[in-house]
Amino acid sequence: MADKISIVGSGHTRFGRLDASLEDMIVEVVREAVQESGIDPAEIDAVFLGHFNSGLVSDGFASSLIHQAYPALRFTPAARAENACASGSAAIHAGMNAIRAGTARTVLVVGAEKMTHRSTKDVTRALAGAGYQNDADEKHLSFPQVFGIAAKAYTERYGNPLDAMARISVKNHANATKNPLAHMQKQFTFEEASQVTDKNPEIAPPLRLTDCSLVTDGAAAVVLTSETDAARFDRAVRVRSAVHVSDLLPMKSRDFLAFEGPERAFGLAFEDAGVALGDVDFAEVHDCFTIAELLTYEAMGLAPKGQGARALEEGTVYRDGALPVNLSGGLKAKGHPVGATGVSMHALAFRQLTGQAGEIQRNGAEVGLVFNMGGAAVANYVSVLEAQKA
Repeated sequence: MADKISIVGSGHTRFGRLDASLEDMIVEVVREAVQESGIDPAEIDAVFLGHFNSGLVSDGFASSLIHQAYPALRFTPAARAENACASGSAAIHAGMNAIRAGTARTVLVVGAEKMTHRSTKDVTRALAGAGYQNDADEKHLSFPQVFGIAAKAYTERYGNPLDAMARISVKNHANATKNPLAHMQKQFTFEEASQVTDKNPEIAPPLRLTDCSLVTDGAAAVVLTSETDAARFDRAVRVRSAVHVSDLLPMKSRDFLAFEGPERAFGLAFEDAGVALGDVDFAEVHDCFTIAELLTYEAMGLAPKGQGARALEEGTVYRDGALPVNLSGGLKAKGHPVGATGVSMHALAFRQLTGQAGEIQRNGAEVGLVFNMGGAAVANYVSVLEAQKA
């Protein structure tokens, strides 16, 4: 990637069922990111907000709320980016492009979503808007149903993935117990996650409750600048590569199980960064449903197609494995405030690479990987991040 960009500050609310308004959350993370970076708010040249919304909140002009954080932000250009569950990464790419284009030197990126004040039915309906609406069959599918179909198809093609999916859920919930920002800090046993019970009902067969990510409130922010300008900051993480690959929206037009969009995004990101998967120290990936994380193992090259369970059986993706996946707890347990998710992934990766991750710290981490997905593997964003030495 030409014109390298660096992250020099981060902000992050706790994720969960919060009393804070959307404006409150945005102001909180803006102030935290600015203070962590040490930048003067007057130096921020542009602001981008990742926010899916889709009727979930009444704050329709949400990008303008960022100006409430500091008087110096008044008159700073602000715009909203939306790309389904990858809206946060879309905002980051917009910020990076502004720096590359020379219209900004330093950019603030925020991701935020307020969801829990609406019913599960309302949220499910709103999120379904990220599916294909011009097909009589697909327009009526909720996203749990979409990924339930994927799990059934995986069973027919490769064998039953349900045990592997349960182990992913157990792993991510265990990781979340060490993350004070996570929505659900509760562990499950394999038996609890793998069995259908009153406490773990099927949501969209064969997906169980423990296979589904959480409806969550939350916000995150990062401060971006050019690699050259980053030298004046106390902490900096270089974006070695950042790739965006979009696939066809209709599921009938492609082989969903092949996860071709994510696979292409990973391949291009590794090539652009000049790294191999073996160089990566940790990954934050889009586990909106446990079957999605399993498919991601295969797309990123941890295992051949249909053999994603090997990454669990061999211990690779666990906390002490060769490539820990979702040390934060992931969307599954950290939570999934849609517009905030991509920014959260980058903010927490920044903290990992600058030694600020607390109990979820991967000791010695120098290279991190982020995968944020919008829709059913439609909008696919992969970033390779690297600790920037002074």
